Amino acid sequence: MLGFLTRPLHRLLSLLCPGLRLPRLSVLCAQLRPRAMALSSSSCKLPLVAVCQVTSTPDKQQNFKTCAELVREAARLGACLAFLPEAFDFIARDSAETLRLSEPLGGKLLEEYTQLARECGLWLSLGGFHERGQDWEQTQKIYNCHVLLNSKGAVVATYRKTHLCDVEIPGQGPMCESNSTMPGPSLESPVSTPAGKIGLAVCYDMRFPELSLALAQAGAEILTYPSAFGSVTGPAHWEVLLRARAIETQCYVVAAAQCGRHHEKRASYGHSMVVDPWGTVVARCSEGPGLCLARIDLNYLRQLRQHLPVFQHRRPDLYGNLGHPLS
Repeated sequence: MLGFLTRPLHRLLSLLCPGLRLPRLSVLCAQLRPRAMALSSSSCKLPLVAVCQVTSTPDKQQNFKTCAELVREAARLGACLAFLPEAFDFIARDSAETLRLSEPLGGKLLEEYTQLARECGLWLSLGGFHERGQDWEQTQKIYNCHVLLNSKGAVVATYRKTHLCDVEIPGQGPMCESNSTMPGPSLESPVSTPAGKIGLAVCYDMRFPELSLALAQAGAEILTYPSAFGSVTGPAHWEVLLRARAIETQCYVVAAAQCGRHHEKRASYGHSMVVDPWGTVVARCSEGPGLCLARIDLNYLRQLRQHLPVFQHRRPDLYGNLGHPLS
């Protein structure tokens, strides 16, 4: 079933900034097999992005089939960019299986996604590829690599997750990402796309506001947090962290998520969403695999930053320069 949601008027913002235009943005939420429905509003001139929600398993080819179906649906609905979650390629049962299933960026799986981007004519945010890097032979560990492909299938940016999730949450089970994964050495400067300038991050990175502030100061208009949140941290922290990152940076936040049970050892929270720079959730996926769509209004973003110029009001003389701008 295909439905529309419309963001309500922000009364508080109207009172605070009487001159700020508040557009009504149509948001489209779709299940895995929706049929066509036209978007009929003036907002159709704004770039449309698709956020895909999947349940990855250790079966890489089945995962690709599911993701490709969603990407093709996003293209059919008019999206210029589709976001896939962390571990879109697979979620293994243990570290040994993770290492065995991993591939280099030049491997077969990324070539399939390259062809998919060309076929559909849209950009792809591949939000957490298990990458065998150039140091694989020495380390026998991989990188959690966020890959951005353009509509011609070319790799335009790669970001390797810098904050690894080594945690023990009661009721959720321990996770030690560093058993199989190396931390990335650096951040990636925001990349210009048809939807706006995108800052790349992955999942656990959202708990570190310094990263989002650095990306925003480097020009990011959209922050993306592809994720695989657990069943305990998800209900408690997922939405509030994403909305906080959007508010403090005055960026759109796009978060594609894993959902459901991957195998007998792991399940994910889901609730993929898009948050606008005011902190309003403007699109979210329902339960199960599927996608949601949202339009990105950069004029709205720029007006909000003009009326609430928080980056001009920062006081590094008092608390240091949190989130140093990228060089």
